[in-house]
Amino acid sequence: MSVPDRRALLDRDHAELSIRRQCRLLGLARSGVYRRPRAANDNDLGLMRRIDELFTQFPFLGSRRLALMLGEQGPALSAAEGLPINRKRMQRLMRQMGIAALGPKPRTTKPAPGHKVFPYLLRGLVIDRPNQVWAADITYVPIGRGFLYVVAIMDWASRAVLAWRLSNTMDSSFCVEALREALARFGKPEIFNTDQGSQFTSAAFTGVLAAAGVRISMDGRGRWMDNVFIERLWRSLKYEDIYLKGYADGREAKLGIADWIAFYNGRRPHSALANRTPMAVWREGITGTIDGTAVDMTLRLDNAGALPTSGPREGVHFRNRARSEKCKGRSFRPKPFPTRRAI
Repeated sequence: MSVPDRRALLDRDHAELSIRRQCRLLGLARSGVYRRPRAANDNDLGLMRRIDELFTQFPFLGSRRLALMLGEQGPALSAAEGLPINRKRMQRLMRQMGIAALGPKPRTTKPAPGHKVFPYLLRGLVIDRPNQVWAADITYVPIGRGFLYVVAIMDWASRAVLAWRLSNTMDSSFCVEALREALARFGKPEIFNTDQGSQFTSAAFTGVLAAAGVRISMDGRGRWMDNVFIERLWRSLKYEDIYLKGYADGREAKLGIADWIAFYNGRRPHSALANRTPMAVWREGITGTIDGTAVDMTLRLDNAGALPTSGPREGVHFRNRARSEKCKGRSFRPKPFPTRRAI
């Protein structure tokens, strides 16, 4: 029960329980009971109305800029409206209104002690073909009553999103799952570039890349420009989908993000690609050169959990077996499959 709710249960005219006893039973501080809170004055209500108007128009403004736009702090500003307010008061009113500036909140790039950091390999490199360089990054996604994390793996040359995962924790498992999916569906790159986050420096993540024979590259600390294309992807995702729809929970976010990534890959023209779609550019550049162990499943990219689970078709198996027996001079008659029982 919240403090205001417990405070509402307090009875100042109770015949048997004193104020001290009631505060002890309800877990309240007597100082907050004896001193009644001041009612909001007309100035506060007017400021809150104006703050709400400005925040709706400019949701990226924080308490500093809102205070500067409404007040007269420092030098005279053309945008100042002459309403006296300092930053502490602005913060109190924003907390009371339940609003906060749209911007990065939790830090997603935290190096772990003992993890190996690899050198940056993209300096001066000309990247002009798909599967030459892949990049990965994690971003913060707000939902109704909390937030989630999204990891995406992008092909640098075509800007195509090859795999992605959604998680409510910052461990490395969802990053490894996305990496394995990208390698299984799209072959392997020559270089894989990430930041120095603990998820990407972990042995689980780098071990998958090393086993695949991929060279590992990592950005310099604080150098977001080293991974600029995937940073630009996050901006497009948030302003074109997440902030507009305001997902209530993780299920809605997963479905909505999957739809947007399918639109981004297959239908959204990209100005840097001569108004072609990222997946079309990837297919054009990779035809005939994809690894034989990879499976091109680009049409199912909107389903992050979809991987092939069935074996070869029965007809293909029979034809290959019959062709082999014919070469040996023997006839082949396929045996009937047992009837499948209902479970």
